[in-house]
Amino acid sequence: MIDLRRVPDRWRRLDVTVRDLPLGLVLALASVVPGLRGHGTQLGDLPNRPWDALTALVIALECLPLAVRRRRPAVCLALVSLGFAIDQLRGYHTAAGAALPIALLSAGAHLEHHRRTTMVTATIAYGVLAVALDRDGSTEGVTGFVTFYLILAIAWGIGAWLRTTRFAEAEHRRHVAEATRTAERTRIARELHDVVTHHVTAMVVQAEAARYLTAAPERLDETLTAVTDTGRRAIADLRHLLDLLKPEHDTEPRTPSVGELGDLVEHTRRAGQPVEFTEEGSAPAAAGSAEVAAYRVVQEALTNALKYAHGSQTEVRVRHGANEITVEVSTDGSGSSAASPGGSGRGLAGLRERVGVLGGEFSAGGRPGGGFLVRARIPAVPSGGGR
Repeated sequence: MIDLRRVPDRWRRLDVTVRDLPLGLVLALASVVPGLRGHGTQLGDLPNRPWDALTALVIALECLPLAVRRRRPAVCLALVSLGFAIDQLRGYHTAAGAALPIALLSAGAHLEHHRRTTMVTATIAYGVLAVALDRDGSTEGVTGFVTFYLILAIAWGIGAWLRTTRFAEAEHRRHVAEATRTAERTRIARELHDVVTHHVTAMVVQAEAARYLTAAPERLDETLTAVTDTGRRAIADLRHLLDLLKPEHDTEPRTPSVGELGDLVEHTRRAGQPVEFTEEGSAPAAAGSAEVAAYRVVQEALTNALKYAHGSQTEVRVRHGANEITVEVSTDGSGSSAASPGGSGRGLAGLRERVGVLGGEFSAGGRPGGGFLVRARIPAVPSGGGR
């Protein structure tokens, strides 16, 4: 049994010539209907003549080229115009004459090259036809010929308007696609920065610490195991992010949440950073992008603490409110480099932008008594309204 719902899709998959042919066939059949004989377009008002063998050729010349009206619009217009001219000069006046405005509309919409030349040539050809009809005894007059020309010009103009509209829509889609790709690349680049910086920093700190543990085999083995685990996590996260760059990928990137902060803190502790973690309240079920941003704020702050204040006491506070998540990460000034754990600023700038997009507030800077404080207030965003 034929599924009627799939018929439109199958029709659209057919070649454009096959889809355009039925229009020409309908006009050709209409031309041979007895009741329509001699009642077609009558430019010039010449007397009707009886049909002969040439009539069938004229009808075919006017109708069948409509099959290529989109693929070869110039060829279609030329053949249809020739058939129309013979039709009027011979006085057949078939219904196939309606193919001329259709061919003009199609040429205006689909002709890509030599559009001005085509318009000038068509105008000259029409003038020649008008003179020929006048010499054959036409009673149309200048007004009639000009009126018919304006009708044909309107058909071309409608086609040109459709072409402009189609191009504008295509340009809009291109801009939207380009903006989407740029946003996707920016998002993946931000994720790469967050993931790589944190994991690699932890590995470097752990590897440097291992140099001083040769006299304690158990602690050395524990540190090297932590380096191995960190490397594996980095490889897994990188593989996932790089898979997103493949054109055929159809999955969303895995986004962390505040529920994973415990694992992040523990991982940082294993890298040798003393971290105190406090969480107040519970994360709402639909915090969406706010959870991701909160996680990244803590991750970047802990990464900077590892790099610039290794060994200094670090405190992470996360408070879940009804409409926002507040994050504070403070590092004491007791570490050797704790006075400037802000790093190059690229990570912090990215966090400021991420939080700002969600309508939140972000700050990072030194504390009066020494150390560094990162603070973010992030409005809760429903999961459907996130990135």
